[in-house]
Amino acid sequence: MGARVDDPFVTHRNLLFTVAYEMLGSAADAEDVLQESWLRWDGVDRSLVREPRAYLVRIVTRQALNHLRSTARRREDYVGEWLPEPLLTSPDVADDVELAESLSIAMLTVLETLTPSERAVFVLREVFDVPYDEIADAVGKSPAAVRQIAHRAKDHVAARRPRVRVVPAEHEVVVAQLVAALNTGDLQGLMDVLAPDVVSVADSGGKVRGAARRPIVGADRLARYLIGGMAKVEGVLVASPMWVNGQPGIRMELDGQLVGAVSLTVEEGRITRVFSIANPDKLGRLEEEAALAR
Repeated sequence: MGARVDDPFVTHRNLLFTVAYEMLGSAADAEDVLQESWLRWDGVDRSLVREPRAYLVRIVTRQALNHLRSTARRREDYVGEWLPEPLLTSPDVADDVELAESLSIAMLTVLETLTPSERAVFVLREVFDVPYDEIADAVGKSPAAVRQIAHRAKDHVAARRPRVRVVPAEHEVVVAQLVAALNTGDLQGLMDVLAPDVVSVADSGGKVRGAARRPIVGADRLARYLIGGMAKVEGVLVASPMWVNGQPGIRMELDGQLVGAVSLTVEEGRITRVFSIANPDKLGRLEEEAALAR
């Protein structure tokens, strides 16, 4: 993209990437959307644009909606469970509680259960506080229809989102306990940090041998699966803390090479959800912190 430094697209690029990523759950797809949006913006007579930020959000929203609809079939054909592409984020992202919550792997998986229009409306309204008339313009519906969609989407998300907000420091303590248990093969240590009804979902895209293709439910089953799986690995598998999508998470390395990212949902000091991403195609954004804004 050959834009000048003072071009509004450059000024708002971090915001536009965040909008696209929250709508798509894929950094690679979000970058594609930004490329398509830049081509459209580059052909616009800027003298006719009164509010570049709103105009650019509208372009990105429309391109993201097109992308969502065109990739629906790709998701249906995906091998095993589909999880969002994780981002390495700065600890500072957690300071914006609403942004961090909306970026979490747990929330993005909930957003996957919305229709494309519901997801666009929810993200623009709840995360970026875009006025209803601007959302209506972006999604091609009336303001009244958008209000109805927003209400429906908000209720849908509220029924499925994590019930408890966890302070990052508490989350970090739980992550540290899990990391220690994984690195020492401590079965009891794992049992102590997992909620009895914990659910673990793994996304390997069918490209990692031995990865679970269906959710694993229950602390005992999950702890034994993790300890057994790590014991079978040829090489040195090491877990370490890493900020993933605005929350403390885990980085997995095999012989010094990144092989996975883990995001967790914590309630009352125990892990209730484990999201493991090991598909090598989804690990490209974990070496450099993502530049995000809202």
